[in-house]
Amino acid sequence: MAVCVVKPLMSPRPNAIARDPCFSVFAVMTMVLSAAVSAAAAASEEPIGQTFAVHGQFTYVEQEASRFDAPYAGTNSLSPGRGAETIDTTVYLGTRLWTGAEGWINGEIDQGFGLNNTLGVAGFPSGEAYKIGKNQPYLRLPRLFLRQTLNLDGTRLGLDAAANQLSGFRSANRVVITIGKFSVGDVFDMNQFAHDPRIDFLNWAAIDAGTFDYAADAWGYTAGAAIEWYQGGWTLRGGLFDLSTLPNSVHLDPGFHESQAVVELEKRHELAALPGRLALTVFDSRGRMGLLDDAVKLAHSTAMAVDIAAVRRYRDRIGVSVNLEQQLTAHLGAFARLGKAAGNVESYDFTDIDRTVSVGLSLQGMGWHRADDRLGVAAIDNDISAARARYLNAGGLGLLVGDGRLPHPGPEQIIETYYSLAVLKAAQLSFDYQWINHPGFNRDRGPASVVAVRLHWQF
Repeated sequence: MAVCVVKPLMSPRPNAIARDPCFSVFAVMTMVLSAAVSAAAAASEEPIGQTFAVHGQFTYVEQEASRFDAPYAGTNSLSPGRGAETIDTTVYLGTRLWTGAEGWINGEIDQGFGLNNTLGVAGFPSGEAYKIGKNQPYLRLPRLFLRQTLNLDGTRLGLDAAANQLSGFRSANRVVITIGKFSVGDVFDMNQFAHDPRIDFLNWAAIDAGTFDYAADAWGYTAGAAIEWYQGGWTLRGGLFDLSTLPNSVHLDPGFHESQAVVELEKRHELAALPGRLALTVFDSRGRMGLLDDAVKLAHSTAMAVDIAAVRRYRDRIGVSVNLEQQLTAHLGAFARLGKAAGNVESYDFTDIDRTVSVGLSLQGMGWHRADDRLGVAAIDNDISAARARYLNAGGLGLLVGDGRLPHPGPEQIIETYYSLAVLKAAQLSFDYQWINHPGFNRDRGPASVVAVRLHWQF
């Protein structure tokens, strides 16, 4: 099956967008939306459901890195024998605006740091650690968005109340539009067994495809819009999102001059009467990015330090990933992700991974009479291109990694396991262990062990 993505023009006007002639997801979505509006107007007797909601959460994570071999280090290296902690507490406020429409605002207070200020490992060991840390608590507004659901048939499926979701009803076939400030991961690359660092795996390359360089500020959120079309066992998603002003920046581009298009096709299925889903995700980022080989060549010709900013031009970085989740028994689920992204272009907003494979299992505790407990195990293999290895060996810095040199590159191999203990109905205490071989893709350093304790409470 050929997939053609929305591709920005190779033009000095970065906000001009051209559409691939063989497939335009936004043209398809426009036709679907037009039909959905007509269908929704006919379904005027839809039950309203919940009209207002308040939810909250608190998460504390303490991580410690073991001693490990580190004969040399650079600006972005993981340090042996250090610890760090993060705390965040969030309030979710939602209201129903009109039939099928929800408005949500999230206020959050953050404090703390990831290990080495969230540097040193491309598959970073804590999804609760952002790229910005502070000793003192500070207030943020991670989400402010509107979600419109347009039902396309007369079926009524119940929807439970949750953070950023009002209880109510929706049809099996529907169109969902989300617009505002939120995370690309709220809509794309979802997986019920590995996607939420507050309750399941912690590693960045377990909760998302490591190659999914999704648009985001330094905390993981962006502004944009997404459209989802659910029809039978299929879902087609498309989105357009704002990139940060510079790679790894705290600020989003105020003029939307640097942007990312994302397309995802999902197929839901059953194997032996057990549910599963398979999704294909494609992204195309268009912004001021440098070619890694150009930065190395410039450094060699000028006898200067490698500076990726000196070779930045408007260009694209494209990536694709496959995401599988499958229920194996009533209490055991499996997940797998496979991803590839362009390897000669600097990473923009997520992390420094060009190829990734992750697999894992999630087991509920029914077998030992702890129904709300969960045990998880995952194996991850991340790697980089030859161009990125040359860039790092010349002293270049990535978003998260950079040991000053890289004479012996190798794949970053990670094993993570956690046990989540339900201490109360709404509170979990988790113990997490990660073994990280070749941190920063460097065979000369590691392996490192990272242990963590996580406390999560929600209402």
